[in-house]
Amino acid sequence: MRAVSNPRPLGFDAIAEARRQWEARDWGAPAAMAATTSIMRVHQIILARAEEALRPFDLTFARLEALVLLAFSRQGALPMGKMGSRLMLHPTSVTNIIDRLEKQGLVRRVPHPTDRRTTLAEITDDGRRVVDKATEAVSATGFGLTALADEHLDQVTDLLRAVRLDAGDFPG
Repeated sequence: MRAVSNPRPLGFDAIAEARRQWEARDWGAPAAMAATTSIMRVHQIILARAEEALRPFDLTFARLEALVLLAFSRQGALPMGKMGSRLMLHPTSVTNIIDRLEKQGLVRRVPHPTDRRTTLAEITDDGRRVVDKATEAVSATGFGLTALADEHLDQVTDLLRAVRLDAGDFPG
């Protein structure tokens, strides 16, 4: 699914109106509905802005995340299963991402040195060059969050961390 900015902004806040309608019907959890809808819309906005910055590199945000993960690793290579866990993606999605990055010459598959059943994804020199330039480009966008000061971004991160913790995303 392609992320979309709103080319024709509405003349009103659709989420505030949805909450008003929700409350008028006395449906439960209006604050949670409005927050959820806001998070989902902001996700679309952020993704659209990031993908616009990544277009010159022929990358999606998901492929950038995979490259960044490999660049962060000590050896520049990780088992694909471990990548799925760290990126929180289904193994099929990781395979598709690595397939595309491999076609671009940014990663290569290599056999694990001690486990024949495991394949590693390894970032190439070209991949390292691209990840540096692509992260610079997407960082220059402020990840679509330039409307918020750093202190507010930290508050958002802290608030959403509680949701992630409650969902079992990581141990508390």
